Amino acid sequence: MSGIIVLSISVSCDVDPTFHSQVVPETFYTSQDAVWARFNRPFTHWRWYIAHNEPRWMMQELGTDEFCLPTRGSDWYNGALYQKMHHHEYSEDMAWIETGWTNFAMGVALAWDALEDLEGVDFDALGFEEGTRESMLNQQRALVASFYLDGLDFFGGVPLYTTTQSEVKGRSTDLETFNFIDSLLNVAIPNLPLKETLGGMENGSIHRATGAALLAKLYFNAQPYIGKDMYAETAEICQDIIDGKYGSYALETDWTNIFGFDNETCPEIIWSVPSENSKLQTDGTLWSYMVPYNYRGYLGGLEGSGSNNGIGLIPSLDPTGERYSYKLGGAYAKFHDQDIRKQPYVYEGGGKYRGMFIVGELRNPINPEWVCTGSREYRGEVITMVDQVAYFAKVGTEYASVNELPSTIATAEENSCVRVTKRSPRPNQDEKNRMYDPDVPIIRLAEIYYMLAECKMRAGNKAEAAGLINTVRNRYFVGGVDPDPVTAENLDKYRMLDEWQVEFLAEGRRRTDLVRWDTYVTEDWWDHKATNNTNLNRFPVHYSLIGANNLLEQNPGY
Repeated sequence: MSGIIVLSISVSCDVDPTFHSQVVPETFYTSQDAVWARFNRPFTHWRWYIAHNEPRWMMQELGTDEFCLPTRGSDWYNGALYQKMHHHEYSEDMAWIETGWTNFAMGVALAWDALEDLEGVDFDALGFEEGTRESMLNQQRALVASFYLDGLDFFGGVPLYTTTQSEVKGRSTDLETFNFIDSLLNVAIPNLPLKETLGGMENGSIHRATGAALLAKLYFNAQPYIGKDMYAETAEICQDIIDGKYGSYALETDWTNIFGFDNETCPEIIWSVPSENSKLQTDGTLWSYMVPYNYRGYLGGLEGSGSNNGIGLIPSLDPTGERYSYKLGGAYAKFHDQDIRKQPYVYEGGGKYRGMFIVGELRNPINPEWVCTGSREYRGEVITMVDQVAYFAKVGTEYASVNELPSTIATAEENSCVRVTKRSPRPNQDEKNRMYDPDVPIIRLAEIYYMLAECKMRAGNKAEAAGLINTVRNRYFVGGVDPDPVTAENLDKYRMLDEWQVEFLAEGRRRTDLVRWDTYVTEDWWDHKATNNTNLNRFPVHYSLIGANNLLEQNPGY
């Protein structure tokens, strides 16, 4: 807030105005509510950035083997933008790449600005509990670290600031950025609040386990970040989190409670974006990109639920119905048929639902008169979503049979690709007021289990790695009987990547996992040929950013 000129007029017999050159704690933060408002401002940006900001999610998911945004007839061509993303044809003029940079940088600035203001507040005079000051300041430091972690992941070394009063800087090296994030978290973690109650309400605050998890994520990806193996360090942190050193957490037995309508007390969630209590309507953008036109009909005419029929899963099947042989991609087929998640999404009422896919004929099984009809090729018909991409409606006119159909990111129909409702389940119209109740999980204990499992796998202990993964997998099968458990014999890099995919599908992390396994630019998947260009593991810096700050240097290869 420094630098803002404020005019305050006191109502008394002295009518001369009092001028302040800036808002400072002594003149503004005179109540606990004002201090909390100042503390929360950077988190407001973070909530939007992490859960409602499509460029960040797209940078992590489009261009991978999980999702695509295909051209659907005359829909979604958009200057071939999404086709270029799919083929890794990145360039420094792509607007979403600019947003990817400016949004994390804005978060850094807002957090440092808040910290500077909070440092001047007399917490004791305002009656705050002991430790509140340290908690607030170190949550801001951890928040800065989380933004910089994204910057490092997407772009490599970035300008490093510790104050809003600094001159404009050029980019630091990858190692300097890594070490800076490391130092911020190591200072913050011991001073972050400890979550002591299992299932205590999450409200977006950064607890000690959140800081530890961010540090684990930094170390886990140290190899692609700085060329250094830090899996042993990662494993130690993950084991400590699981053992409760950083607070009380536990795996959820019912997966719908992780993402559902009362998930603010889910014991598995370590960090989440609150929606129910703040009414921020989180993750509505991803929902609208994902669901087919007229899907509201399937939900009894749900009001206020947009549908733009864009993003879908990379298909598992070719136009003839045969499964593709690529080792990566085809996420829907990677789910075992007995996995209770692998069924059409149905809201059952009272905050309960089943399934996490929009697939098959979209006729609601509880209320069969509720249907989703087509708007393009299948206008007026009850639409059937398929795990394929092709112009099936043109068979018999432009194509003699399905054997002639091309299957590319440029040849989709309105019903092409399975869709995912996981991060944004919706109620039916009769319970429309619950639409924004689900919070958005950002870090959860299952991720800690999987990081530890991969570390053990890389250390040669595949049996323990398999055990950790299966501890999570068992909840997805009736009676906990998994027909295809992970074993020491079947656990290789591709099975590990499959496990990351089916557990964290649509959670905005796939690109990072592929880069860590050196598969992002070296593997083929549906309609995507490997470039074998490691420069593409990072995005370019947008030309406008370099124009605004000539100290910035472009990434290699752009």
